Amino acid sequence: MTLSFFNRQGLRSSGKLLSMLAFVLPVCAAHASTFPESGRPITMVSPSPPGGGTDTTARLLTNKIAELANWQFVVENRPGAGNMIGLAYGARAKPDGYTIVLGETSNLVSAKYLYQKLPIDPETDVAPVALVGTGALALVVSVDKPYKSVEDVVKAAKQSELTYATSGNGTAGHLVSAGWGQRAGAKLIHVPYKGAGPAMTDLLGGQVDIYFSSLSAAGPLIKSGKLRALAVTSAERHADFPEVPTLIESGYPGLDFYVFYGVVAPANTPAEIINTLNNEINRAIQSPELNKDLADRGIDVKVTPTPQDFQAFLTAERSKWSKVIKDTGVTVD
Repeated sequence: MTLSFFNRQGLRSSGKLLSMLAFVLPVCAAHASTFPESGRPITMVSPSPPGGGTDTTARLLTNKIAELANWQFVVENRPGAGNMIGLAYGARAKPDGYTIVLGETSNLVSAKYLYQKLPIDPETDVAPVALVGTGALALVVSVDKPYKSVEDVVKAAKQSELTYATSGNGTAGHLVSAGWGQRAGAKLIHVPYKGAGPAMTDLLGGQVDIYFSSLSAAGPLIKSGKLRALAVTSAERHADFPEVPTLIESGYPGLDFYVFYGVVAPANTPAEIINTLNNEINRAIQSPELNKDLADRGIDVKVTPTPQDFQAFLTAERSKWSKVIKDTGVTVD
C-alpha cells in the first residue's frame, strides 16, 4: 500500500508530536510531584482577625507543617461577613494549591442556610482537603460580672435584656446563643463582631455580657483567670475544664454542639495536590506537640485519612446545622 504525501507528512508530524509528548509528560508529572516548589510559599487564608480560634489554629497548623515538611507559609487574615469574605477570596484563587483556607462551621456549613445570596457556594466552589479538629463552645463571662452559673445568667436575662457577643452573623456561636436563649426564655440582644478577637476584647472590657466562645479562643483566658466559664456545649465535660458543667447538666438537654476547623482549597485543584496537602496536614495534627497545643485550646484532633472522608463529614454537618437553623428560625438577611 502506498501513502500519499499528506499521510506521510501526517505520520512524520505524529511522530514528532509523540516524541514531544514523551519528553513533556514526564516533566509535567515531575513538576506536579514536587509540589510545593522549593522556596515558594503557600498562603493560608484565615477568615478571621488575629487572636481568634480560627486564626490561632491556622498559625499553629502552618508552623508545624513548615517544621515537618520544610514548606513555607504566609497566613493572611481576611475577616468579615461571618467568615465568608476569606472563604470567597480563597475559592477565587488559582487552583494550584498555593492558596488554601482554614474554614470552619460558619462559612463551610451554616452560611448556606442563613443567607439568601452568598459570594460563592461552599459546597461546589471549594474542595475539601482535611479536617483539623472539633471543639466545644463555652458560655463565658468576664470575672467582673456577678454571674456564677447558667441559672444566674437566665435570671438576669429574664429581668432585663443582656447582650451576647458572637464572632459574626451566622457563626456557630450565634446559632447556639439563639437556640439556648430561646429555650431559656432569656431576653438577649445579639452583638456581632468581625471575629473572636474583637468580641473577646469587648467581653473582657464589659461592653457585652456573655459570649458562647470557642474553647480555642477562650481556653487560655479561662485558665489565666480572666474569664469565668459557666458551661460547655459538648455532651460531656471537657477534660481540660472538668469543673465546668455542660449545658445539658445545667438543665438544657439536647444542646450538644461543637465547632470544627478544616482546610479547603479552590475547586478544581488537582487531586494529587489535594492529597499531598491532606497527608501533610494529617502528619502535623498527629504530632505530639501540635496535638497538645490544640488540646490546650479545647480542640480535639480529628484525622480524615482522605479528602473524601472530610467531604463525608461536611455532608453530615450540613444535615445537622440546617435543622438547627430551621428550628431556631435564625436569619441574617
